[in-house]
Amino acid sequence: MMKTVIRPLFKSFILNHPTNEDKILAFSAIFWFTIAFIGHLIFVLYIISLYGISLFEGDFDRWNAMMPKGYIEGDIAGNISIGVHLLLAAIISIGGPLQIIPKLRDYVPRFHRWNGRLYVSTAVIITLTGFYLTWVRGSVGGLVGAVAITINGILILLFSLIVIRYAMAGNFKSHRKWALRLFMVVSGVWFFRVGFMLWMLIHQKPVGFDPATFQGPFLTFLNFAQYLLPLLVLEIYFWANERARKTGKITTAAIITILTIAMGVGIFGATVGMWFPNIN
Repeated sequence: MMKTVIRPLFKSFILNHPTNEDKILAFSAIFWFTIAFIGHLIFVLYIISLYGISLFEGDFDRWNAMMPKGYIEGDIAGNISIGVHLLLAAIISIGGPLQIIPKLRDYVPRFHRWNGRLYVSTAVIITLTGFYLTWVRGSVGGLVGAVAITINGILILLFSLIVIRYAMAGNFKSHRKWALRLFMVVSGVWFFRVGFMLWMLIHQKPVGFDPATFQGPFLTFLNFAQYLLPLLVLEIYFWANERARKTGKITTAAIITILTIAMGVGIFGATVGMWFPNIN
């Protein structure tokens, strides 16, 4: 059974990446995806363990452990919005990585279609509830943080429409590229946490921001970099994969590998310093 599955995959990989530089670039992308997927799974475990279990236990005050204003007594609409937001965040953090695995699409196309519909629908709902929570209930990070979140949300809505458009038109090459762009902007909140904990591990103390207000030059940068930096790296990967020569492909692979290692360190920091301490 394993030979039946692995042999065609290996053959397909060789045919799709004929040169050594193509293989190196592809392996760097696979390395990035593997680490990112593991990080998303840990994030989902954290959401379910902290917010899901406390919901069933009726211990809503635990929502405020890692999220200021997570639960506000008497704010029914806001509390429901945050609950829906967190539930869908768990769903999308699993569905997103599964959606961008090419061979999963080829072997189980029906799952790919329905998971894609769920992913886009969830992304839109999360964005709309995020707008409400940011501008009506209020959030940490001040006006700059709110503007950054809003731009992120607008990109999610725009990319979702483009993904649907290309899927309906049968232009699957463009559809896949925009699906990857959508994944990057949807994962902005996750990238923020990973980047923040990488920064904290490097400095071992708050640097570049005020922990009381959660504002400062570093967080101003991170509020926008959480989705713009992944998009930039993705565009560089597209360029290298489609048009770059040997040096460009190898350089891009090196950049992706270095950033993946940094991301892995950030995931480790978020896991031991933010997520696991709140998992029961």
